[in-house]
Amino acid sequence: MVKILKKRQIIDYGAFVEALAKAATQPESRDRRARILDVAKTAWKDGFAELKQRHEQDGTNGRTLAASFSYLADKLVEGLYDVAVHHLYPCHNPTDSERLAVVATGGYGRSELAPFSDLDLLFLYPYKSTVWHEQVVEFMLYTLWDMGLKVGQAVRSPGDCVRMAQKDLSVKTALLERRMLVGDRALFDELDSRYRKEVLQGQGRLFVEQKLAERDARHSRMGDSRYVVEPNLKDGKGGLRDLHTLFWMTKFLYDVHRPRDLVLEGILAPEELQSFRKAESFLWTVRVSLHFLVGRAQERLTFDVQPELARRLNYRDRPGLSGVERFMKHYFLVAKQVGDLTRVVCAVLEDRQEKTSMFSLKALRPKRRIRGFRWMVIGSMCRGMRCL
Repeated sequence: MVKILKKRQIIDYGAFVEALAKAATQPESRDRRARILDVAKTAWKDGFAELKQRHEQDGTNGRTLAASFSYLADKLVEGLYDVAVHHLYPCHNPTDSERLAVVATGGYGRSELAPFSDLDLLFLYPYKSTVWHEQVVEFMLYTLWDMGLKVGQAVRSPGDCVRMAQKDLSVKTALLERRMLVGDRALFDELDSRYRKEVLQGQGRLFVEQKLAERDARHSRMGDSRYVVEPNLKDGKGGLRDLHTLFWMTKFLYDVHRPRDLVLEGILAPEELQSFRKAESFLWTVRVSLHFLVGRAQERLTFDVQPELARRLNYRDRPGLSGVERFMKHYFLVAKQVGDLTRVVCAVLEDRQEKTSMFSLKALRPKRRIRGFRWMVIGSMCRGMRCL
């Protein structure tokens, strides 16, 4: 769990909710919406500026900033929900159907947001949508959109979520990292219980095969090499998405919640966990710096940004090697570490599933131990799917 310092300097939630409530008392509907939007925009702008300063002046690392941006978004969503259900659309005598839960999914569900990441939100209702649901959801979404934020949204019942997760890999993966934000806890608990029983159970082998195949297709689109001259931090080979894939597979199989749980489950050794954390921290720091530099959600390290990123991240010239060369060399070393971790996890899963022949890595594994890793698999096939 990442510790976020001085949270009230990011957003003073009490003052934010009070300002929203005051804005909601405006007599004219148009004035109310405009005032609420202004309050929300100001809170996001101030929080964004605080986090940018922490990174550029105080040197706060990217992983901590990702968690801090998630915290800022949490409070923004909670505040908008509060003003919607208590001031704009109060339900004085609610029926059982007039309940709503707001859930974070995907990367936001992991409590990880880059400065210009999408907010992935699931609005959960009991069994059928009502006018009240539509009013609250519409208000929240339009406010977030009018703030200039990108929102990936879904409005579903727990049953809808389960049925879609059973058929759609992207939905299944997004819900794997569900996190309750605000609203009716019982709805979230129902989704949580049904997802575990109806989606997770007995589907581990298929999920792992699907995620590896998905990863291979992504690598192919990105050039199928971690040594491309303009690498993609998120989706490229050896990037953040590869680390996420490792965690998704082990979370689906063993219900791990944090990287350190991989050691407790015997999937990674302590030194391998350290490599995982260092790689994750480096990639997140570069990604956050890149977003701040270009002012938008860009994930590719293009030639024009590499020198300035190297300067901002304190890679200085050394005899025979420029700062930008040192920076890119570090990036490629980290990308290789991610590939090594992929092989480790594949080997462990293969060992545990050898009777079912989930993978066919065994013949490729050398007997000697590589320092810091259990096995180095030579080769690139994992039952028809690339593991390198």
